Amino acid sequence: MKRATFNKLAAILGVIVLGMGLASQAFADCGNYSQGKSAPSLHKQSWRDDLNPGLIRVSTGSQDPIVGFWQATFTSNDIVIDSTYVQWHSDGTEIMNSSRPPATSNFCLGVWENLGKGKYKLNHFAISSDINGNLIGPANIRELVALDSTGNSYSGKFTIDQYDTNGNLLAHVAGNLNATRITVDTPPPAKF
Repeated sequence: MKRATFNKLAAILGVIVLGMGLASQAFADCGNYSQGKSAPSLHKQSWRDDLNPGLIRVSTGSQDPIVGFWQATFTSNDIVIDSTYVQWHSDGTEIMNSSRPPATSNFCLGVWENLGKGKYKLNHFAISSDINGNLIGPANIRELVALDSTGNSYSGKFTIDQYDTNGNLLAHVAGNLNATRITVDTPPPAKF
């Protein structure tokens, strides 16, 4: 029994030593590495010029009124085609969680622009799959929306263009959308 325990410990120690040897050759590619240098140099990322860690301010001023968490409903020809949760971020990006089945790729991402006077333009892409998880191709959702005077809802027009993997248009849908802001006090929706 002592021999079996010794063999197990020797094997574990061997794996550890081998791992340490391989790890000494690894680096995270955060710098320029060449065989002639003993240590890689750092690329400028979130470091200031003196290489002390620090945060970089990405925005100054007030937050855009569209920024926040929303529940949106998309209708075409008076038929609800999607109910979603949407987040508009202060850096001009957006993420949507569709009520479509997860196998169809129900998360998608976009970028937005403030057009002034409470109007916004969104360009949004999704990777679509069929119900079995087979890739269909990219979908492009475009929105032109306007905030109401309270800043707690928006409405507007949308289009969805579904393409195959070769870029051929498979379907085009147009319609209206309405969204309501979700706050820390918003209860779960009675109907989704």
